[in-house]
Parts: sequence; structure tokens; C-alpha cells
Amino acid sequence: MRKTQLKSSRSSVNETRTTSKYDDSEGYATILRSATMHPGVSKQKLMIEDILRYDNVNISAEVFTFRELAHATDNFNPEFLVGEGGFGRVYKGHLKRTNQVVAVKQLDRNGVQGNREFLAAVLTLSLVNHPNLVNLIGYCADGNQRILVYEFMQNGSLEDHLLDFPSTKKPLDWYTRMKIAKGAAQGLEYLHDIANPPIIYRDFKASNILLDECLIPKLSDFGLAKLGPAEGEDHVSTRVMGTYGYCAPEYAMTGQLTSKSDVYSFGVVLLEIISGRRAIDNTRSPEEQNLISWAKPLFKDKNMLTEMADPLLRGNYPVNELRQALAIANMCIQAEAYTRPLISDVVTALEYLAMPRDDEDTISKTELEYSPDELCLKDLTTETNCVS
Repeated sequence: MRKTQLKSSRSSVNETRTTSKYDDSEGYATILRSATMHPGVSKQKLMIEDILRYDNVNISAEVFTFRELAHATDNFNPEFLVGEGGFGRVYKGHLKRTNQVVAVKQLDRNGVQGNREFLAAVLTLSLVNHPNLVNLIGYCADGNQRILVYEFMQNGSLEDHLLDFPSTKKPLDWYTRMKIAKGAAQGLEYLHDIANPPIIYRDFKASNILLDECLIPKLSDFGLAKLGPAEGEDHVSTRVMGTYGYCAPEYAMTGQLTSKSDVYSFGVVLLEIISGRRAIDNTRSPEEQNLISWAKPLFKDKNMLTEMADPLLRGNYPVNELRQALAIANMCIQAEAYTRPLISDVVTALEYLAMPRDDEDTISKTELEYSPDELCLKDLTTETNCVS
């Protein structure tokens, strides 16, 4: 698909013009004009200008007319609705011009938040390219319409397969869960360690991990993403945003955001993957409503670890690897940010757990003598970041 530089689309145009060339300066100017159309302009301009300080930004995406996207979704037919969140609704659509199935996200037009996510998604996804990050195909900026067009992920979200699981379907097996966890961690690793500038995702949760036809995970919804700390700084001070139950405690209390905040959120999701429980579940008894509060005492008793496995697995998992996966999750959710591992170390550990094996003898006897509350990441990787 040919892509053009970011520019305003016009609903009066019957066909999208994809052959014209636009330089980056025009694209940047269009984004700034877009930012001034709603209240809260100063903060959005600061976000844009911060990103545009970097020379490697190349904003390119297909531009769609509102008419074209309305046609692709049968005028945003509720029957094509595949998801709905705080920022807007997502529809399944079909682009006749390219014969492509896409996800069309119509952002909330009432207020700044939808406009901010539009800007953040376009700008952030212009900086990144990775198999475990969802691909932005294009956008529509007709009048006050803000619409993002993504590749369509056939298997929905991890939440659909894990937490909103219908009894008529087969649950995810152990190794598929570990592969999904590894892929999601690799997406974070790219954002933290490879993207230039580094990016803090800030909204890592099961509903934002989408699965393609092969159940390969891809992180989506970059509306809350923030650039990492500037050189010489160790955190980003920002308004606390995210989802309750996934936010790192130091970020929730102080607004000081680091990559270790994402690591904490990853630990919560890894616990969800292992246990099949939600981070916050008000349908359970009071002592089990908060996943972290429920898990913490169990981490201390190695005889209780199998109680943390999802009942839908029906015992079909290697006990030793269950302990290792729980050890990783426990290290990620440590209260003190400096004690959490780097996401790159988490990826290394999960690469081992995601490989199916015929026996469990490859795990040393020494490891089995400890509970996840006592394990060190050095037992899983070559690092020495211990958690006592």
C-alpha cells in the first residue's frame, strides 16, 4: 500500500489521492493545526514538539476520507462493532480499494482525550516498527472526525481468550500462554530499549494485547504512550493515567513514570495469564478481588503455587515451569521499582519457558528448592538482579 505524508483529508473528495508527494514539514504543520482545534492545546503542542525534536520521525500513513471509512464499515454499523473503550469504538471494516480487512477506530469527538490519542497514536507509531506492535495503516482527519485505521487482528484481544472466555471454546494451553507473554514482552522491550527515542507504553493490559490469526500478540492503543526520560533524568513526571489494578504503585502515588512502571504492569498481566484471574474482579470475595493482594501470600509458600494456576488448564502444565513463570511475575510486581528486572531480562527468561519440552529435568534441583518469593532472575537469565 502506498502511503502519503500526514495531511488533512476532505470528505468531499470521492477518492483518496495517494500519488502526491508531501514533505515532513507539511505533515508536522498539519498535526499542529489539528492540535489547536480543541481545548488543552498547550499540552498537546508540547507533546508534538517533544517528538519532533528527533530527526528520525517520518510520519507516513494512508489518508482516508470519512466517506470511504463509513462505506467500509457500512456506516459504522453496530453489527461490525468489535470493541469499545474510553477513547472510542472499534469497527471491523473492508476497504474495497485495496481489498483489505481493517480495524477502524472512531475516537470520541467530545473533548480533548480522543484528539490527544489520535495525535499520540500517529506520532508514536511513526517512530516504531516491530512484529509485536500493531501496524497503523492510516487515519481520517475530516473536520472534527478523528479516526485511526489499523491492521485487523483476527483473534481479538488476549482478554477475549483469557478473562472473557466462553465455555464453548478451548482454553489457551500453557505453552501458548507463555508464547503470548514472550511476544508481548518483546513489544515492550522494543519500546524501552530499541526505539529512538525510548517510549513508555503506560497502558499495558490484557485488552490492549491483540492476537493475529496465529495468536501472535501485538500491543495496540498507544494513546497514553510517553517518551522516556530526557538525557540526565531518571523519570518522566506526568499526570497519572492508565487502568486501575495495572498501575505501578510509585507512579500512582507520585506521577513519576519510568520503564519499570511498564514492567510492573507486565507482571500483573503475566499473573492474569497464569491464573486466569482479572487484576481487579469485584465478583469475587473481598480477599480475592485484587489479584496482587491475593497472590502475595501464596508466593511465600511453594506448596501453594499450583493453587495459582488457571483451573481451565486442568493441571496440564509443567509444575517446574509454572514456578519459574510465577517467579518472573513476582519480580515484576515488586513494590520498589529498582528491584524489578529490566524487560530485556524478562524476555530472556520467557524465551526459555515458551519452548515446549518433553521433560522437566532441564530445571536444576536448586531452583526447585525455592519459592518464587525467593528466586533470583539470575536463575532464569545471566543477570544477578535478586529479589528477597
